[in-house]
Amino acid sequence: MSDSNSPVATPPAWVGRPRRRQRAGLSIYSILLIMLLSVSVLSSIVVGIIGYANGTQSLRTIAYERLVEIRENRAREVTQLFATIENAVKLGAMNQTSTEAVKAFSEGFAALESQQLDAAASADLASYYDDTFAAELSAATGKPVDGSTFTPRDAAERYLQYHYVIPYTSFAQAMENEDAGDGSAWSVAHAKYHDYFKAMTQLQGFEDVLMLDTSGNVVYTAYKGVDLGTNLLDGPYRLSNLADAYRQTMSRNIAGDVVLADFAPYSPSIGSPAGWAVTPITTDGQIVGALAIELPIDRINDVMTVAGDWAGNGLGQTGETYLVGRDGLMRSISRELKADPEQYAQDAVAAGLSPESAQLSIRNGDSLLQQSVTSDAVSRALAGESGTLLETDYLGRESLTAYAPLAVDNLPWVIIAQETSTEALVPVDDFTRNLILSTAAMIIFVCLLSLVLAQVFVRPLRRLKTAARRIAAGEEGIQVDAGSSDELADVATAFNDMSRSLEVKSALIEEHEKANERLILSFMPEGMADRYKHGDDAITQDNEDVTVIFADIVGFESLALTLTSEESVARLNDLIRTFDEAAERHGVERVRTTRQSYLASCGLGTPRVDNARRAVEFAMELSTILERYSAQQGVELGLRAGLDSGKVTSGLIGRARVVYDMWGDAVSLAFRVQGDSSEPGIYLTQRVADRIPDTIPVRPAGDVETQSGTQRVWRIEPAVAAPVATVDTAPVGAAAPSPANGG
Repeated sequence: MSDSNSPVATPPAWVGRPRRRQRAGLSIYSILLIMLLSVSVLSSIVVGIIGYANGTQSLRTIAYERLVEIRENRAREVTQLFATIENAVKLGAMNQTSTEAVKAFSEGFAALESQQLDAAASADLASYYDDTFAAELSAATGKPVDGSTFTPRDAAERYLQYHYVIPYTSFAQAMENEDAGDGSAWSVAHAKYHDYFKAMTQLQGFEDVLMLDTSGNVVYTAYKGVDLGTNLLDGPYRLSNLADAYRQTMSRNIAGDVVLADFAPYSPSIGSPAGWAVTPITTDGQIVGALAIELPIDRINDVMTVAGDWAGNGLGQTGETYLVGRDGLMRSISRELKADPEQYAQDAVAAGLSPESAQLSIRNGDSLLQQSVTSDAVSRALAGESGTLLETDYLGRESLTAYAPLAVDNLPWVIIAQETSTEALVPVDDFTRNLILSTAAMIIFVCLLSLVLAQVFVRPLRRLKTAARRIAAGEEGIQVDAGSSDELADVATAFNDMSRSLEVKSALIEEHEKANERLILSFMPEGMADRYKHGDDAITQDNEDVTVIFADIVGFESLALTLTSEESVARLNDLIRTFDEAAERHGVERVRTTRQSYLASCGLGTPRVDNARRAVEFAMELSTILERYSAQQGVELGLRAGLDSGKVTSGLIGRARVVYDMWGDAVSLAFRVQGDSSEPGIYLTQRVADRIPDTIPVRPAGDVETQSGTQRVWRIEPAVAAPVATVDTAPVGAAAPSPANGG
């Protein structure tokens, strides 16, 4: 207690006590919950460790054995696929059709060596390589391409590509062309043999089928790529894997021998990787050419992905098999790329793959020669080893991996089967699973019971929070159920009192704001009112075409002398209110009023083409209103109004006391026009008179001198100054209907 008397010790004592009370209020609930959860979790951990130690090793062994089995199955199917491809190539080269075709195409090709394209055809060919081929190859590879380096030079190559390559926008479209109709011997051979090789390509799923003569010329392709007619020994593709395979085939000089070329980027395939199987075509023991087929990427991918049925073949949700070459790049598609390209790009880039390679894989729909795999499993398999291990895969995931070299001639590939350790080690033995389930059930029961008790405790507070948020969002009149008579009920009652008080204050503030809004709009236009409310300092507006009405109520001063101040103000207000109603009908805007003067404009706030006509008709209605008022009240009131059209400026003047006013030559001249005359009437300047209808008769009323010269003044004929309908039953101060359209 002595500390509480000290000014220095008081703040810590005040701050500390509420905090200790808050912890004490929660400690029983918290300790009980922690005790229950601790016993459950600790028992689960102890039993889980025992079960994990006994079961993990056996589960891992089972998972590895399953991966090895899957790896062997995929390896057998890939080996069988390549055996099938080699047999198909051999049979294709051995049949008589291929023998006759290669001779016919070679002879036709040789005959085209003397066929020169004209200038227009040459220009079209050059344009195709510069604009179309170079752009497509650059987009596919992500690198700039100079089309001129691929432009054909030999006459036969140029001739064939002009007639069979550049006229088509796709390989499939070019493949459907049977005969270019040029009458050449090559076209005759193409019309005869193309159907056979097209069927071979489509039925076998080959990417392309090529025929080459003994000089290295590509004398036929099924899909008519830009390699048609090229020479593999000295042409632009002399360094390609196809050229290497052709040289090996021709140098071996063995009938039925098939040379396999590993996948490599191939420009005629628009940068896509291409692998080849090449075999010689012989007749009577002599090589007359070669048959080359582009390895079927889709068939290889189908074997490695099990046609997309990974789960049905024991690979679960993350398992896959793929091929890797000696360069550490994939030779088949990644499972994740096929299933979810966007997720593949994120995971592959995060694991170290360049973003460019990831995007090219997505664009080409294949990770072939794009995805690098530099794992320990690949290194061991390339060294000729087979086995299993746990390592990080090419997507950065910890995976169980089974690896082995692939027994395919001339292709130094390895096969990998893997599955993430998270999925592979999911199963547990019965003992561990049952123990974990029973412990989890106990934890769940305790948690549910704790949650129910907590819900009962915090439900009133949540109602208060929801109500407070609704009030913060702008709702009014929010009330909360106070419930039973405890501390929370007292808080709810206080909250309800606060809500009602806020509702009353909000209504008063809103009414006050509306009154202020009406007051501001009563003496300035809406646009200026908005600028005024937003705090603009200098608020002005220039208008080029406005008609100004400056009107005096003649005789009101004499009438006011006979009345009290209250009576004169009341009658003046009645007249001004009637004037304002007439102004609204005619599209006229009041600027300001004095005891007997009324300044208004037409075309200021809202630009109007017929502002002069509206202003004149408004003035005529004011004259009629005063005549009717005079007749009803037994007084003599008249209207003396001056009107002029031109440029005016309007704005707010002053800071502490703001006044809305309008000034300019038109305002000054309107004032002078009506001020220079002692008789009531509606006086117009020449600018106004020129713009009113001929149905309103006017007569000269003199001249007025201005800075720009003499201005003629006109007066509306009194007989026309009352165009309004009958006034027999109109009440005092009511405006008569306008003879013109006031809209």
